[in-house]
Parts: sequence; structure tokens; C-alpha cells
Amino acid sequence: LRTALPAPSVPMDIQSHAFDRIRRFFSSGLDGIEYLGLLVIAFATTTAMYHEVVTMFEAKRVQLADLLLMFLYLEVLAMIGHYFKSGQLPVRFPLYIAMVALARYLILDLKEMTEWRMLAVACAIFLLTAAVLLIRYGHVRYPYREDARANSTERPYVRE
Repeated sequence: LRTALPAPSVPMDIQSHAFDRIRRFFSSGLDGIEYLGLLVIAFATTTAMYHEVVTMFEAKRVQLADLLLMFLYLEVLAMIGHYFKSGQLPVRFPLYIAMVALARYLILDLKEMTEWRMLAVACAIFLLTAAVLLIRYGHVRYPYREDARANSTERPYVRE
């Protein structure tokens, strides 16, 4: 036996149009919150960078730890800038930041570390480096469909 579904009280075109409008509203709201969050992170990073420069000028010397911290700040700003330009956030940017942070930790706390902790941090840096290499290789060897269409006449290459 076949039972008929009740006829919708509102035509389907109006329902799908209303749903599409609601979806666009929430999507634009989430985009706005995302951009606001990125701007807050960029402002906080720039402020921290400024304070670090002032501290270096007051101390009248620059140490390796200061340079590595500045590099971390620059990586965060580069990650935000890349997102604003392309709308995408490659997973390798946080990996770069993690590698520099671990290197800074290794350099600063070298005297207090045990041999096993040094080895563990060095292995973590190596694993992050291998992950970046694998990600880049996979992106070059097996490009995303969007990249393949955009570069259909060109061979894939390693950017950056």
C-alpha cells in the first residue's frame, strides 16, 4: 500500500529560498566572527612584538631567544596574512610555529634538561619536519582538484 505524504503548506521553492537565506546569514555571521578573531590575534601578536622590541632596546642587546621569539611572532602574522589573502589556512603553518617553539625551548632550557628530554624534543622537531615534508610532497605529487584545474597547463612545483 502506498500512502501519500501530506502536501506542504508552503511551496518548495519558497522553503528552499528561505533556508538558503538563513544559511547565508549564519555563514556570514560566522565569517565575521572568524575575521574579528583573526584581527584580535594579529593585534595581540603585533603588540607582543612591539613590547619585545622595546625590551631589546632597553636591554641594549639582542639574544638568540629574542630572535626566535620574534620569528614566532612573524610566523603567526604570516599565517594570518595568508588566510586573509587566500581564505585557506595550510596545516604546515602551525607546524612551522611548533618547530620554532620547540627549538626555542631547546635552546633556552638546555642546561636544565636531561638527556632524555633533549632527545625527546629533538625527535619532536624531527617528526614535525618530516610531517611538513610529507605534506608538501603530497601537495605537489597529488594536488587538490582546485589546484589541478588552476595549474592544468603547468607542472606542479614547490612554492615557498
